[in-house]
Amino acid sequence: MVELLRTNDLVFLSFLEAALKAEGIEALVFDSAMSVTEGSILAIPRRLMVAPADKARAESILADVKTAYPD
Repeated sequence: MVELLRTNDLVFLSFLEAALKAEGIEALVFDSAMSVTEGSILAIPRRLMVAPADKARAESILADVKTAYPD
């Protein structure tokens, strides 16, 4: 697995996971437990991981999602 994104924005992370799943790309979220352990200080962001073979397509979807998702 390779890292696609690192974020503390749970809504964006969920939105991106759904977009990837809709395109048939399996994604895993790493560091969820550590992020929860640290509480609300947001010291440890969650990492969204994809298979190396899916990374290029996932990056394209990420770019599209970023334009649709307001900061």
